[in-house]
Amino acid sequence: MERRSMMASGGLRVDTHAHIYHDAMPLAQDAWHRPVGEAPLDAYLACLDAHGIDRAVLAAVSLFGDYNDYALEAVAAQPRLRTTVIIDPETDIFILREMAKAGVVGVRLQWRSTPHPPDLDSFAWRKLFRRVADLGWHIQLHDNGPRLPDAIAAIERSGAPIVIDHFGRPDAARGVNCPGFVAVLRAVERGNCWVKMSGAFRLGPPAMVRELAAALLRQAGPERLLWGSDWPFAAFEGQVAYADTLACFEQLVPDAALRARIHRTAARFYFGEE
Repeated sequence: MERRSMMASGGLRVDTHAHIYHDAMPLAQDAWHRPVGEAPLDAYLACLDAHGIDRAVLAAVSLFGDYNDYALEAVAAQPRLRTTVIIDPETDIFILREMAKAGVVGVRLQWRSTPHPPDLDSFAWRKLFRRVADLGWHIQLHDNGPRLPDAIAAIERSGAPIVIDHFGRPDAARGVNCPGFVAVLRAVERGNCWVKMSGAFRLGPPAMVRELAAALLRQAGPERLLWGSDWPFAAFEGQVAYADTLACFEQLVPDAALRARIHRTAARFYFGEE
């Protein structure tokens, strides 16, 4: 399947945003959602094969806090996968290095449901961001659009690359004019920020999503964009299918050559492949 999909697309196809979990995993006390079913590794791999996707990046699941065990086991066993993790900022550098050997490529900050994000200018967070930069990892940032500017500024000061989830989650009423989305575009222009075209079904009216995609294509270009399915569509289980996310990607980026370049960006960024 992998060889056929590569031949059909002319290059690697990469899903940069998905989650895996099973019923025995401990749900965090502040989890924003209780999954209605499992999302096991085998099911996800089968989904990738069925849709001709060669590589994938797991996004740390905030529902389970810093319980990264399942994702770490998955990437250690599957060379076609990478993952981000959720960790305490005081996590020892030796642990981070072992995670890197297993297939970890970044730290996820999932703060959209957090009332008060931490002080990113504190020593603990500045130390973590510096270590992330030194390891060649990135910071995967997911927060409400209006809160992004301050977080982006703090991370940029460390030199760590930034990947913004879900188009930057702009305020639906303001769309491309949301200060957070504007801050994302400016960060991309400065050269150390990438944006995921993922989770469109979470954002608001389709017309707004099309405007966001057009602005990103115009100002960021395919070299700074990534595509992700957001499988298994937490809180939208049964409402979204994997094929729907691919169809959405094709609608937002109708040019097949541009889509191929976005996949190539992901292959290079996460796997060091062209």
